[in-house]
Amino acid sequence: MLGKPSAKSDAIGQVSGNQLNISVTEAPVAGRATDHMVRFLSAQFGVSTDDIEVVFGRFNVNKQLRIRSPRHLPPVISEYLSREASSAGRSDEVNPLTDEA
Repeated sequence: MLGKPSAKSDAIGQVSGNQLNISVTEAPVAGRATDHMVRFLSAQFGVSTDDIEVVFGRFNVNKQLRIRSPRHLPPVISEYLSREASSAGRSDEVNPLTDEA
């Protein structure tokens, strides 16, 4: 994920390469922007904050997060996965985010 702190609003942006752009309103001070991002994403994925692990990048804009058992996917991710599956002609593959076909 590519974090953008001090943004005007919390938002999930588009996929850029292999990263998802996430904007948060919190300033990048002592990991507060990352903590805010985790709280924001927990609501977007329907999980508790304890279900989101910051694998690396707590104090960096480049992050890797692990989201355990998301209850739903935000629209931008669902749309991206649908486009990728249809462009590759492999719509029968397992979705890596949900382990479902």
